[in-house]
Amino acid sequence: MTIDLAPCDPISHAFLTQLELPQTRLRPPEQRDLEEPRGRYPGQAWAVAMPQNAQEVSAILRAASATGQAIVPYGGGTGLVGGQSMPAGQAPPLLLSLEKMRAIRAVHGDEAVIVAEAGMVLADLQAAAAGEDLLFPLSLASEGSCQLGGVLSTNAGGVHVLRYGTARELCLGLEAVLPDGQVWHGLKRLRKDNTGYDLRNLLIGAEGTLGVITAASMRLYPRPRSVGVALFTVPDPQAALRLLRLARDHVGEAVNAFELIHRQSFEFLSETLPDLRQPWAAPPEWAVLVELGLSGAGQADEVLATLFEAALADDLVRDGVIAQSQQQQAALWALRESIPEANRKIGSIASHDISLPLGEIAAFVARAPKALARLGTFRINCFGHLGDGNLHYNIFPPQGQSRGAYDVQRAEITRVVHDLVHEHGGSISAEHGIGRAKAADLERYGDPAKLAAMGAIKAALDPAGIMNPGAVLRS
Repeated sequence: MTIDLAPCDPISHAFLTQLELPQTRLRPPEQRDLEEPRGRYPGQAWAVAMPQNAQEVSAILRAASATGQAIVPYGGGTGLVGGQSMPAGQAPPLLLSLEKMRAIRAVHGDEAVIVAEAGMVLADLQAAAAGEDLLFPLSLASEGSCQLGGVLSTNAGGVHVLRYGTARELCLGLEAVLPDGQVWHGLKRLRKDNTGYDLRNLLIGAEGTLGVITAASMRLYPRPRSVGVALFTVPDPQAALRLLRLARDHVGEAVNAFELIHRQSFEFLSETLPDLRQPWAAPPEWAVLVELGLSGAGQADEVLATLFEAALADDLVRDGVIAQSQQQQAALWALRESIPEANRKIGSIASHDISLPLGEIAAFVARAPKALARLGTFRINCFGHLGDGNLHYNIFPPQGQSRGAYDVQRAEITRVVHDLVHEHGGSISAEHGIGRAKAADLERYGDPAKLAAMGAIKAALDPAGIMNPGAVLRS
């Protein structure tokens, strides 16, 4: 059976003529393909291609390169910066979905390596590792639907970066298709490989602008034998950072996660998710969620109790709850993991995924509300992965008002936040990428030499400009 997709312009018609694959591998786009989670960047496409292997991806890119057909790689659609959504104003692209490429190609238990295809859902990859009594530590709020290729293309982070690193640090090798259709067979399992330019790290974080990742070799780790979770109240972010140092003095690199939570988060949870139980009747101004993972002797909850006593003596904590069961651990993590849902229900005016040097965080958190107060009255929800310097700094309207009334101020609010981040030596994108939402910001804050090099690399690998045009680099 052949699906008549009614190509909407000469380029798409030429692409179908050039494509050496049955048209049954294409389907008309559905609404879900054209949406992104925040609803800010409506997309367009004339078809969705669903290859089943790297050779089919190669045929698609070869035809696209020959005809100038724009390609938007699609890996789960959970990105938050519009990288998967090409807006109107340009010729509709072809969405390239890796959803049919989700096989585990190999598990090398003795090497602690798993080889998986790019369409593998992150939660399934975690489960496959657990089946070997190993851990794939990357953990994101969207892990039930995001895919490995998208995770690598955005160099995603999550809650365990402090101990295990970002997607980049977890990847040993890639299989990828370059814009001209060449397949790069770089799917190695080596810890050391100094054989020229590192194409792996070039493609990771490129957001589909330099090629399409089709499979990856990923590192696994031993599963901690004892895991402990606690929620401690702290006076301020500076005390939280001192607590992090104290925790590392006690257990070294066994700190799995260290999450900062502001009072506004707890208030939003009470407002939107009242059935979610909180440990305190009145929310603290600041709190940190700490997770330890011990591989040797000792019980993590006992170590957390010792840590709390030491921190209390140093006036770093005021109160705390230490989970005594897996159920209680899950309940504490549910508070942290439900914050994005509460934020969505409230409706942010502007959301910012930023990173700062650890020594600059306290000063930024103190200065930003004062800078924003010059623009109006807002509710600010500051939370995130304090251990690696990544904050989610989101701005909301006053209670009883909708974000739509403030849309005209969104760009100005973001400029104030990003200018301050830049002044403190930080980054305007910690883990979400640049996409289309931050391409102009990258031009504003990016180093000129770096931007020139990026442009040269893009022109060399993708001279026809077919790969996710408008993402990362606007031209």
